[in-house]
Amino acid sequence: MPVPPSRLPGLVVPGQPGRATGTLGETLHVALVFPMQGPAGIFGPTCELCAQLAVEEVNRGGGVLGRELSLVPVDGGAPPERVAAEVEKLVELGVVHGVTGWHISSVRQALAPRVAHRVPYVYTALYEGGERTEGVYLTSETPAEQLLPAMRLLAGEHRVRRWFIVGNDYVWPRRTAAAALRYAVESGTQVCGQAFLPLGVHGFGDVLRRIERSEADAVLMLLVGNDAVRFNRAFAASGLDQRCLRLSTLMDENMLMASGAHATRGLFSTAGFFATLVTPENLDFHGQYAARFGVDAPQPGSLGESCYEGVLLLAALINRARTLDVRAIGSGADDVTYEGPRGAIAMRRRHARQRIYLAEADRLDFNVLTQL
Repeated sequence: MPVPPSRLPGLVVPGQPGRATGTLGETLHVALVFPMQGPAGIFGPTCELCAQLAVEEVNRGGGVLGRELSLVPVDGGAPPERVAAEVEKLVELGVVHGVTGWHISSVRQALAPRVAHRVPYVYTALYEGGERTEGVYLTSETPAEQLLPAMRLLAGEHRVRRWFIVGNDYVWPRRTAAAALRYAVESGTQVCGQAFLPLGVHGFGDVLRRIERSEADAVLMLLVGNDAVRFNRAFAASGLDQRCLRLSTLMDENMLMASGAHATRGLFSTAGFFATLVTPENLDFHGQYAARFGVDAPQPGSLGESCYEGVLLLAALINRARTLDVRAIGSGADDVTYEGPRGAIAMRRRHARQRIYLAEADRLDFNVLTQL
């Protein structure tokens, strides 16, 4: 049986730091900000487990600055200002010495100005690009490397000519959609419609009718978690999957399983990691994950795996600088490398450099088609 996250050794409950192994002075605590509620809550459990797996790996290797690493979970699915205030308080009290995790861009925008000048902050979610706050380090994909080549490939090999964009109404979908308008021109296609819906949306009838009237032959999905799941089901139920492809830049295996095999025909995803990638690093990662948490644990897809990478990068940044001083950490960040499930990763301008893949859903799994 998998180990419940609340019973994992070394995992700290906010407000109860004494639960960690060792005292605050002996342990280096990191705020793990991940969604415990809302649309993104669907992959919260795998974010937590993957991060804990990385913590245990780091501790077996000697820890960080010779100190044991431990996690302080924070609900990144709460309203952005509430999340930022909670993490800022933990930093001010000296409870945490770094921040990492997967959370949406509006949370990052609220959080970064409050903490990045005090402690290192590794943000693991794919995002819209353009983050320049000193002290913020980013491990995941941006549209130029992820979306542009995917749109080009689908235009060339699947004769996509007309895109309709469906996204949640906040900064990541809005800015990614703006980039997609430019990418459509570069790939010889056009965007024939856009719709932005609130987080937690349930009804898609109006949007589906607009897609049908637009005569789009592909939909760019910029929806989070359960919102994307519900859209997939409604899309298939409407019959639009018979003539319209879907491309998502945020779709992992947990979301595929929740959508159901009947709702994934013609669904493509682009990311730096898929659970089905056959590489030595990925096979080793899955072996460790299954051995630690059991075969029934949540699938460690790209979104959860990013939290594993976040812990590894944070540890590498601090260990290289040999100090918790954020200025010293930043000055040497571009010389930091680490090995993870995505292979060898190097940093450039505080962003991870990595391979990006295009995959097509095959019922409840992804078939990786090519490296972009």
